[in-house]
Amino acid sequence: MDFKLNLRFKCFQLLILTLASTTYAIRKDTSFLEMQICKTTVQGRYLITDHTGYVCDAMSLDPKTHCCRVKKDQYSCQGCNLVSQCCNSYEYCVSCCLNPERTHTNEILKLKIAKPVTSGTYSSLFDYCTGRCRHNSESVVHENAYLSAFHHCFAQPTNTSVAVTDQQIEGRLIGINVLVGKQGESCDTVCKTVGQSCVPSKFVLINQCEVMQKYMTCRGSCLASIGADQPAEVVEDAPRNLNPGACLYTRRPSMLSCDGSHQHTRRLCPCA
Repeated sequence: MDFKLNLRFKCFQLLILTLASTTYAIRKDTSFLEMQICKTTVQGRYLITDHTGYVCDAMSLDPKTHCCRVKKDQYSCQGCNLVSQCCNSYEYCVSCCLNPERTHTNEILKLKIAKPVTSGTYSSLFDYCTGRCRHNSESVVHENAYLSAFHHCFAQPTNTSVAVTDQQIEGRLIGINVLVGKQGESCDTVCKTVGQSCVPSKFVLINQCEVMQKYMTCRGSCLASIGADQPAEVVEDAPRNLNPGACLYTRRPSMLSCDGSHQHTRRLCPCA
């Protein structure tokens, strides 16, 4: 009798375990999938870019997920110059910037949002792209005029430690007229002689030996110096202690200015 009761109890336990595993499987198969909610740009009047890299109009935006319903041309660079990394549209600038093969997230997340030491870093690639593609100091002249129609740029700031190639430098100098001034002239004067203005944000690009050597002879080599007149070349008839013929660059970019000058140098100037 005890044996039969024990057998029935074992069978009952087996049945409970079987039902429990079946119920678990059913719950697993019919569980709700987590809905992806997209972050989107808010600047444009007609177009929107979601954080997955798609561009669409407001009518094509999914009201529940806020993602573009039309999945076409992800990471589109329509209207963008891929050398200068600048676009004529904010939304396509963001889309092009979001391409992980074009903008490396691990480098971006280390960048400071602003120059002060206390400034934070970007929280995501989308955060960087939406912020960087807005108008920045490198795309304007005297803060009130654009250098060109391609004024939405996603290139990394030129004051970062990330290496910049010659091709990237040339791209960022598109629209800039690099001129060599006369002895003792400031860049304000040099640019004014051709009806243009000095663009101070571009000094950091030309304050490099490789760039100066394209425009100047630099016969006395290229030397680090300190002065508001740099980048510049020392004139041949300068005193010997000033290294006649040498090109000078500064390791203190904060000193670079449009109005700096020196009686024994010729300046290299970014005009537009």
